[in-house]
Amino acid sequence: MHPTVCLADLVKDIKTGSSKWIKENSVFPRFTHWQDGYAAFTHSIADKDRLIEYIKNQEEHHRVRPFMEELTRLIQEAGIEFDPKFLT
Repeated sequence: MHPTVCLADLVKDIKTGSSKWIKENSVFPRFTHWQDGYAAFTHSIADKDRLIEYIKNQEEHHRVRPFMEELTRLIQEAGIEFDPKFLT
């Protein structure tokens, strides 16, 4: 991502655009909205191939490891102090 791009604005645009598309195309009939928050992590270019493979296999991966468990692990690995009550 280019340094001049504000992450919060990018996430907002993605959520707004994808919500509109999902609803207009009835892709997920029960979809009402995205969750309020989001998480973002930076990685080096050396991680690119590993991250692409992770994304390709994300659906299968989350059958084994629940999303919240993985998010907690990522936050801890990044050395970020957090209160688990804000992850609900």
